[in-house]
Amino acid sequence: MFKSAQDAIQYIKKNKITNVDLKTCDLFGRWRHLSTPAGHVDQLMLKEGFGFDGSSYGFRKVEKSDMILIPDLTTGFNDPFWEQKTLSFICNIHVPEGDEPRFDQDPRFVCEKAENFLYETGIGDRLYLGPEYEFYLFDSAEFTDRLQNASYAVESSQAPWSSGGNKGYLMPLKGGYHGEQPEDANASFRGNLVELLENSKVKVKYHHHEVGGPGQMEIETEFDTPTKTADQAVFIKYATKNLARRMCKTATFMPKPMFGAPGSGLHVHFKLFNGKKPVFSDPAGYSGMSKVAMNFMTGILVHARSISAFANPSTNSYKRLIPGYEAPVSIVMAQSNRSAAIRIPGYVKDPIDKRFEYRAGDATANPYLMFAAMMMAGIDGIKRKLEPGKEGVGPFDGNIYELSDKEKQKIRSLPKSLQEALDALRDDHDYLLAGNVFSRALIETWIKRKTDEDVLPVLLRPHPYEFILSYGC
Repeated sequence: MFKSAQDAIQYIKKNKITNVDLKTCDLFGRWRHLSTPAGHVDQLMLKEGFGFDGSSYGFRKVEKSDMILIPDLTTGFNDPFWEQKTLSFICNIHVPEGDEPRFDQDPRFVCEKAENFLYETGIGDRLYLGPEYEFYLFDSAEFTDRLQNASYAVESSQAPWSSGGNKGYLMPLKGGYHGEQPEDANASFRGNLVELLENSKVKVKYHHHEVGGPGQMEIETEFDTPTKTADQAVFIKYATKNLARRMCKTATFMPKPMFGAPGSGLHVHFKLFNGKKPVFSDPAGYSGMSKVAMNFMTGILVHARSISAFANPSTNSYKRLIPGYEAPVSIVMAQSNRSAAIRIPGYVKDPIDKRFEYRAGDATANPYLMFAAMMMAGIDGIKRKLEPGKEGVGPFDGNIYELSDKEKQKIRSLPKSLQEALDALRDDHDYLLAGNVFSRALIETWIKRKTDEDVLPVLLRPHPYEFILSYGC
């Protein structure tokens, strides 16, 4: 938005901004923020940033916890969720010591480094990502975790089980795809959300009701560079949840909030250019894809199990990644095949738009780290000239769900749990270290914190269904 600190100061004065908000991602991809009265902001402050306690983010130990938030002035936007006129910035995390001022574990910096590393290979000079965001919109959500009680409950006026009444217009449980009003009771919510996103310079391709009958939505945005796409991903989650709250609803990007209903994913489309040339296009290749594209996709699939530690980083992720359900678990590529981890859209004929889609990820991911890991895997595939046939990842054109058990055993599967994904990352991460994009410290921190803060707490707690299975033993 701004080219210089002077431009930002002039904008603040001209538009009578009263509050400046500084946002940055913690390790797990959630925005944190601090605010300052606009009258205190000057050019030096925007240049030198704001100090903060990095130990509270989990980035550093308390005895060496000083870190600095420096706003990226190009990311400034008028924040629609403040009562005061507020200008928000996404910030980069810096450290006060050493030769490299940027903090090497800052997720945004990791994504930038991966993006630059790809361009340095000479393979292409512009990688574009196009995400599809799936989420549920509920009327209410309640959950508790106590010594004597654990429960959750969601309410949706669209659902047949609604206690609030649905006026007779039911959205079928698994039949919501492109459902129309009045069954699509939340179309106006999406319309308001898209208007808000467009006003914030996030370009939306389309939106619609998804398969999940009790209020599952999808918004697909236009292609952009990886770091900008990750910036938008965090903003979209921020906007969706805050608008839902404003409209007395509640939104969740949780991969599997309900048993028996479709889960929510974060599908990501990839296309690469070198100048004006679409690098992934070759009319003579499989489904019109070039050899470089096949290498790139194969790299992602070869490393898919360890990528899952970043692309599916919650215990709930693996309630969605179940064989035979709507989410892909098979590590193969295929054309027009939604049962494969990588789908090559069969309807795309224009070489300029030639792309592939990774369908396994979900929005519990830190998008910066997810996109960075996938880029590094693709680069590894190109460098090593990995071929899908030799690596056993396709192309596969049948319905994987309908294969016999013997045939399914020949196809590698994504991890069945977060612990399995973290184990895969522990065993397979050298490709992430190339070009100093990821650091060993970041990977070790990720594995330890995910184990301590996600895996173990869930393992230690009785599940309500265990009472059904075991109470009367």
